[in-house]
This record gives sequence, structure tokens and C-alpha cells, in this order.
Amino acid sequence: MTIDFQDESGGRLGIDPGEIANRVINGALDYMNCPYEVYVGLTVTDNEEIHRLNLEHRQIDAPTDVLSFPMIDFEAPGTFEWLEEQDDCFDPESGELVLGDIVISADRVLEQAAAYGHSVTREYAFLITHSILHLLGYDHMTDSDAARMEQIQKDILETLHIAR
Repeated sequence: MTIDFQDESGGRLGIDPGEIANRVINGALDYMNCPYEVYVGLTVTDNEEIHRLNLEHRQIDAPTDVLSFPMIDFEAPGTFEWLEEQDDCFDPESGELVLGDIVISADRVLEQAAAYGHSVTREYAFLITHSILHLLGYDHMTDSDAARMEQIQKDILETLHIAR
């Protein structure tokens, strides 16, 4: 697995974001029974940059906690069987499944951890898990989709022993 990790926040989280990202992404993909080695880009940035990206890509003029940029349009969320027929989903050099990119605001991680009364590690891990599910085709546009996604997130974090 390749995680192209960049910390543009100046280390403000006070944790090891690269190590946690590796653990959470591996754990989430194992939980989802992903049969491939994968590539994921992950950037930790600040509110100013994520605001700019949110405006540019979603036309929302505000910062957000996490943005997901999936590279695959999954036929059904979390299904992998059909990918064998899709040459453009895999990096031709590494053979890895290219899932996409995640951008997380360190400012929002700190704000939300304080607001929800849990650790910075838990909030950061939650946002990574949430975004990985988006990269795997999950969304929360309907109540039933949101409930399904929330349960999977909860199960993954429990499996990783990352509690509230």
C-alpha cells in the first residue's frame, strides 16, 4: 500500500498523523475486505486551504473538515469484483488500486475534537475512515445510506480500538 502523506499544517495536531493514517487506512481496507494493494493520497492542511478547495471543487464558500476525491466510480459501494475488468483503476507501474485523495483540515480536527469531547487521534481517525468510505463509493445522501455509513465507521474504529 502506498499512502502519499503530506502534512502542510506544521505538525499542529500534536500526534503522529502519518502513523495514524497508515494504521487507520490499513484497518479500514482490511475491514472492507479490499483484495488489492492500494494508493491513497492524504494531505493534512489548514482551514484556509481546505476552504479554497471546497470552493473550487464543491462551490461551497466555507472551510470543511475533510474532502474526498475518489478516482473510481464504484458500481456498488465497497464492491471490488468488477474492478478486474477495469484497467484504468490500477497504477500501471505499481499495480496498486488508485482510490483517490483525502484532504483534512488540522484546524477542524482540533476544533471538533474539543467540541465532541474526544481525543485528537479519535477525530483524525474518524475523518480518515469517513473519507476512505467515500473513496470506496459510500455516501450519506439518504438517511439509510447515512446510517449504513455511520455503522461501518463505528465498526472500523472499534476494530482499531479507537474509542470516543
